[in-house]
Amino acid sequence: MLTDNQFLRYQRQVALRELGEIGQQRLFQSHVLIIGCGGLGSAAALYLAGAGAGRLVLVDDDNVEASNLHRQIAYRSYDIDSGKVDAISRQLSQLNPDVQLRSIARRMDEAQLSLEVMLADVVLDCSDNLATRQLVNRVCFQQKTPLISAAAVGWQGQFAVFDYQVSAGCYRCLYPFDELPDPKSCSESGVLGPVVGMLGNYQALAAIQKLALEQFFVATNQLHLFDGKAMQWQLISIAKDSHCSVCAAQVEEGIHD
Repeated sequence: MLTDNQFLRYQRQVALRELGEIGQQRLFQSHVLIIGCGGLGSAAALYLAGAGAGRLVLVDDDNVEASNLHRQIAYRSYDIDSGKVDAISRQLSQLNPDVQLRSIARRMDEAQLSLEVMLADVVLDCSDNLATRQLVNRVCFQQKTPLISAAAVGWQGQFAVFDYQVSAGCYRCLYPFDELPDPKSCSESGVLGPVVGMLGNYQALAAIQKLALEQFFVATNQLHLFDGKAMQWQLISIAKDSHCSVCAAQVEEGIHD
């Protein structure tokens, strides 16, 4: 049962028929790993903390810069030069002191990442480089932990959910390489803050579906492409790659075993 204070805080979402007090209790008991606390991660973390996600593990090795502030909305001018995980933890604890926060201010190797993924109910990949995304995908597939991935640059964004507990195919089926042929960073191509925020909010919304309702209602193994100029979405199915070095290879090993 919710306490009186909890009911007051969460009454608007508890009022949702699909969620109710049971869904809120599931959120209280949840464990979310957020990799990257930039524009995507800061937006997602704010909404997950506000919703009452019980435990957030925040991973980022960067410091806050002035150029971050137009889109990384968890940070303030006084946070400049502070570590992002420390700065965002301060904001989240003020937003909802009931949420348990743990910060990792370094890039994790595969062994530590595997442990963190094993402990998590869901992983949000909010990183800004393909090498990290491929590593996170591989570990999530190995641990059968649901992965919610997003990226944004310029006016464009993309979003995908991989539920490795119930479906095949993975992020590497979509991008079967370790480096983009023409990588573009936010500093090179620019990025509009609301585009990043929208994608981060989508990640938080998908996570709440899985954590509170115990299933994704958003289509999994599909790529959602957002055009910020036209304000339109396009949906593309992600085909399983029979030669994928992550999911195809491990499925074959399981069959032989």
